[in-house]
Amino acid sequence: MKLAAEVRNAVTPRAALLVVGVLALQLLFIASYVGALHDPKPKDVPFGVVAPGAAAAQAADRLAGLPGDPLDPRVLAGPEEARRQIMDREIDGALIIDPRGTTDTLLVASGGGTVLANALETIITAVERPQGRTVRTVDVAPASPQDFDGLSAFYLVVGWCVGGYLLASILAISAGSRPANPQRAVIRLVVLALSALLGGLGGAVIVGPVLGALPGSVVALWGLGTLVVFSVGAVTLALQALTGIVGIGLAVLLIVIAGNPSAGGAFPAPMLPDFWRAIGPALPPGAGTWAARSIAYFKGNALSGAMQVLAIWAVIGTVVTLVMSAARRRAVREDGGPVGADAS
Repeated sequence: MKLAAEVRNAVTPRAALLVVGVLALQLLFIASYVGALHDPKPKDVPFGVVAPGAAAAQAADRLAGLPGDPLDPRVLAGPEEARRQIMDREIDGALIIDPRGTTDTLLVASGGGTVLANALETIITAVERPQGRTVRTVDVAPASPQDFDGLSAFYLVVGWCVGGYLLASILAISAGSRPANPQRAVIRLVVLALSALLGGLGGAVIVGPVLGALPGSVVALWGLGTLVVFSVGAVTLALQALTGIVGIGLAVLLIVIAGNPSAGGAFPAPMLPDFWRAIGPALPPGAGTWAARSIAYFKGNALSGAMQVLAIWAVIGTVVTLVMSAARRRAVREDGGPVGADAS
């Protein structure tokens, strides 16, 4: 009985629930990362085909019939159109067939993911070889030599995301997970915004001028980083305002467990299973990674969708945080005292 009493005193029901929550997050982490990344295969990769006359449609049909459906081919008007669509991130590669010879040209963009570019080269080489044809690969948006496997953009965004939810978590731990009134919520959001400005600038400078890992505009990366940090932090503040300290775990679930493996970092989206491919663009890590690569390698093209996703998360996080703090203040006034142990 004495031991049982000691256990009850040492592990409160709240602590027990938190332990169960941590165990669940641990298992979800394993399931999400291994599920997304253990067996990458190209699937329905947007792919262009350029050839004269009926040869283009025939080649597209041949590529569409490959086992496993690795490519989603479409006929394009010419080589310039193929290059434009790759730079606009509408397709990930293109095959330009030269009927006058035996060497065709494969256009890829390793800046969007070296692994995917290599996979396209492997697929097209295997398709061409039985026909006695060879392939010359041209990288129209090459990854930086200092950007191994095109991962720098992903790790940059992961760092910004970590900064966002850690900043919000520190504010909760130091002064209560739920702000007691809108004024304190605004203060937290302002502190988060200022930290996001510094974190965004620091990350852009490190990967650009300091390490030379990513080309592209430092100012543009700074703006992106500021938005990534603030959106993740604001969402974490909102989750904490809704659920208290549990909100930190929910932020980890959303950003780390669901967001990171689906971000298209280690393997671009066309190589991920359907579930992770579907959720990735809608979460901050995926939107941030896409935007960072667009800035670094694609002349800033195809940015609007990703930036809208980040802005929506930032707005939702801000609004929920302010609304919940206002509701909390009303509750305090009605009860005549502080609500809960974490009022601040």
